Amino acid sequence: MTMRVFRNATIHTGDPHRPQVQALAADDEVIVATGTEAEVRAAVGTGAELVDLDGAAVIPGLYDAHIHTASYARERSQIDLRTARSLEEALAAIAEHAARQRPGAWVLGGRWNSNAWERPVQPDRHALDSVCPDRPAALPSIDGHTVWANSLALRMVGIDRTTPDPVGGQIVRDEHGEPTGILREAASYPLRDLVPEEDLADQLLAAQEDLLALGLTSLHDIDGEDCRDAYLRLRDAGALKLRVLKAIPVEHLEAAVAEGRRTGDGDDWVRTGPVKLFSDGALGSHTCHMIDGFAGDEGNHGIAVTPYDDLVKLIRTAASAGIAVATHAIGDRANRLVLDAYEQAGPAPGLRHRIEHAQHVRRADIARMARLGVVASMQPVHCTSDIDLVAALLAGHDHVSYGWRTLLDEGVALAFGSDAPVEHPNPFVALHAAVTRTRTDGTPSGGWQPEQRISVGEALRAHTLGSAYAAGEEHRKGVLTPGRLADLVAVDTDPFAAEVDAIARTQVLTTVVGGQVRRQRP
Repeated sequence: MTMRVFRNATIHTGDPHRPQVQALAADDEVIVATGTEAEVRAAVGTGAELVDLDGAAVIPGLYDAHIHTASYARERSQIDLRTARSLEEALAAIAEHAARQRPGAWVLGGRWNSNAWERPVQPDRHALDSVCPDRPAALPSIDGHTVWANSLALRMVGIDRTTPDPVGGQIVRDEHGEPTGILREAASYPLRDLVPEEDLADQLLAAQEDLLALGLTSLHDIDGEDCRDAYLRLRDAGALKLRVLKAIPVEHLEAAVAEGRRTGDGDDWVRTGPVKLFSDGALGSHTCHMIDGFAGDEGNHGIAVTPYDDLVKLIRTAASAGIAVATHAIGDRANRLVLDAYEQAGPAPGLRHRIEHAQHVRRADIARMARLGVVASMQPVHCTSDIDLVAALLAGHDHVSYGWRTLLDEGVALAFGSDAPVEHPNPFVALHAAVTRTRTDGTPSGGWQPEQRISVGEALRAHTLGSAYAAGEEHRKGVLTPGRLADLVAVDTDPFAAEVDAIARTQVLTTVVGGQVRRQRP
């Protein structure tokens, strides 16, 4: 047993009864005392190892409630087109990247955003063929709901003019009925089976260092079973340094039920989470499911990725087996249908169902979320990334967008995350977005829809205790009090004392998970 006293710090506990202390003691993984340094040292006696935090501010370990860590880990070595400002820039970057790959290797990565290009044109396979004529290429858009594929990749999955659109997906076609290379939602899924895999455990091992350096100590992973297997291998090898709640992909639900998997099973390092379902697509891909059509494209109401009856059936199957449900819903129609489905499926005692993203919601449905006890799992940086897109596509719509203030005021439990690699996983940028409703450059002045801003304390709670609550772990994580896990972060900027604009620039000095220093700034 190792007793450590973390001292010389301003520790924000998250406990309303004692919000600030100066020292904290951990016996192995668990907090056993908090208070002044004298109180803590008296409580644990002599012999404890002293860890001096050099006067830093300390907050509970940050908890990302929605992250795709396998995708994030893989994309660390793939092409990143976020900064491309035109199709021509994107193609030049792709050509340069492809030239560095071995012959015939796939071109992967992407995260292109044609909505932000100087000429917001939709790319096609012919453009991609011009720089990747002899190797397959499949590049997801920034939101991950559209894939730009070249002709070779389309041939490899057998997509041509005769291929019908799958349920919950769209093969975009030109005026002659030929596939353009743009695959939306389920239409892109066949590509997944063809992409060669590297050792995911090694990739996750490297990625966890990035996440620890950002102050993340726990996460809800939304990727596949291969990711779960890799995390279990890392845990068993003693190499896992952060805690994982692992979602079940919908295509594995039946197998998970047959295995007897239940939400909450596992240990403090790897635990079973909810099954992940999809109700719709994304705003940037024009596939989120809306009650009213998109501005300039009024006949397009988005895509219902999972038919409603199937949604109800899947929820009942999961809940009856003791598995909670987390359903992706961005558009107001999608959010309404998910709430309808949760209500029709019936009560799920002991389980906390969630809506992932909950970006555009009618006010009446926010009240329903509170009544049904549905957790809103949201990503603040989506708000500041989408400001211009919302103005262009959803002008005049009668809903609340990224409505953290309204959700909290109505009594909806709120959990924050990043959706990385769609957005960067930095939780301090997310906290800044939630508090200011501005981008990191301060625009728009005064914040976008500033009535939806929340306080620093509320934002931090959503990124710590709120995420723990969504996982059913609120008695174990999210607050620095005796009996909970000793997961904490020392930072150079006190979020409660600094100017709010400084929050986004916060640097993590020390990350502690389970009472051990897992990452320290050089």
